Amino acid sequence: MTDEKKVDGPAEAVEQPAVEQSPENVPAPTGEVRKIGERHGMFGVTGTGDTSGYGGLVAPVVYPAATERPYGGWFDIVADGLDPLIESVVIHRGEITFHIAPDNLVAAAKLLRDDPSLRFELCAGVSGVHYPGDTGRELHAVYSFLSMTYNRRIRVEVSVPDADPHLPSLCGVYPAVDWHEREAFDMFGLVFDGHPALTRILMPDDWPGHPQRKDYPLGGIPVEYKGGTIPPPDQRRSYS
Repeated sequence: MTDEKKVDGPAEAVEQPAVEQSPENVPAPTGEVRKIGERHGMFGVTGTGDTSGYGGLVAPVVYPAATERPYGGWFDIVADGLDPLIESVVIHRGEITFHIAPDNLVAAAKLLRDDPSLRFELCAGVSGVHYPGDTGRELHAVYSFLSMTYNRRIRVEVSVPDADPHLPSLCGVYPAVDWHEREAFDMFGLVFDGHPALTRILMPDDWPGHPQRKDYPLGGIPVEYKGGTIPPPDQRRSYS
């Protein structure tokens, strides 16, 4: 038989450890985003007969807001190096993006690569983004840069209108962006002037439209594979 110790009074509450949220789920601080519109329904569509309840959702459409100096730490060092070429700077969720006009893109890339205080040796790629509500700046090209010397990562973002989606190619500065620019051209219709062979990379050459733009139709596009042929090597598309 064992002795039992009786405890009088209520049991003490055990403090539970706080549940940490991942960075992408943490709400942005006040002033870090700006509301530019409102989306109704799950995907912004109406008249679908949706009975799931998602059709009643109302959510704000927000963009990260511009940040004022000082940015803090090495962010200011990079900003000082690019200062004459910067349109605006956005710091969102601890990451920095430099918005630059298309005419200044090549000059900014050369500074990032060659300036001893910057030394961004690698451009990891370029991604297209389509913001139909960003009037006059509907198509964005977002570049990711890495400095292996200083272990720093930044983004550079360039905006162009969908009516004139031209911006300079960076292949002459960072040759590795070759196929990334082709994919952004294929999927979003961004035209990289000066690219050595700006052709589609995923879709067939005669494919209509750019599939990752938000105004691209979902389905209903006839696809015919019967009778497909592969031309002989001397008649295939040249990349030279």
